[in-house]
Amino acid sequence: MNNKKYLVIAFLVIGALALGACGGADTTAADNTAAEEAAPAEDAAAEEAAPAEEAAAELTYDENGIPVYGCLGSAETALVDLDCREVTVAVEDAYLPFNYIYEGKAGGWDYVVIPQICELLHCTPVFQECSWDILIQSVADGLYDMAGDGVTITPERDEIVDFSDSYISIDQRLLVKMGEDRFASIEEFVANPDLILGTQVATTNYETAATYLPEDRISAFEQFPFAVQSLLSNDVDAVLIDEQVGLGYVSQNPDDIELVGPSISSDLLGFVFPNDSDLVEPFNTALAELKSNGFLEQVNTQFFGLSFTLTYDDIE
Repeated sequence: MNNKKYLVIAFLVIGALALGACGGADTTAADNTAAEEAAPAEDAAAEEAAPAEEAAAELTYDENGIPVYGCLGSAETALVDLDCREVTVAVEDAYLPFNYIYEGKAGGWDYVVIPQICELLHCTPVFQECSWDILIQSVADGLYDMAGDGVTITPERDEIVDFSDSYISIDQRLLVKMGEDRFASIEEFVANPDLILGTQVATTNYETAATYLPEDRISAFEQFPFAVQSLLSNDVDAVLIDEQVGLGYVSQNPDDIELVGPSISSDLLGFVFPNDSDLVEPFNTALAELKSNGFLEQVNTQFFGLSFTLTYDDIE
């Protein structure tokens, strides 16, 4: 919106200068009219830009690079008024594109969507780092009010935590070395007893792998970067990974690896809450609004589209 207003101003000013150069005294009235019309637009644009600049100036970061927010939104505009309630959010800060530390500051999908939800609910997001292997259980134990981190909704997890409505569907695919010709699907992979599949521990990717292969044919790593490096080093023959995460690695190594075969599993992702949390319904209300107004689609395109080029080599 602001860019359009500035373009209007620019065209008016350029037009006024051109008229002044060509018409001399006869164009004085036109110059004055253009200036008078531009002034209100410029004032309005400046007034509208001020809150954004002020908000950016007010955002601070703690010693770990995590943004520190105050209360967002207002009681008057809230879909559900949480009255500035602090909502602690567990994130790994090492899982592209949901959360990461880049150039000393945290960023990612979670850091865009969750504050926007708090704008709609009049609450205060408080992001806290938590390692993936204990993240879901920590929320279940009430150590955090919720978790981001792109968690797949499963019946097993739903027994110990509550989930929000899904905000995106993710397909699982096979990541392989470029030119791989021994298999082109999970079925062909399973049929060859010499092949080893890499993935990350405590993920739905590992659970899916275990439904196809015995444990001795699965190599589980603490983080996906190690699994991908093992693929590049020929220590595993493929990596079972979420498609969008895999695309990030492909963009990082376009001549070395690729995704092959159809989707192996389609997973719905949601926010994680302790059982019976009173935050689930407000967050679902806010998610519904972000879906209907196009905000969620825009952010998903920003972080899950091919234009997102940040890699694990870039983050801290």
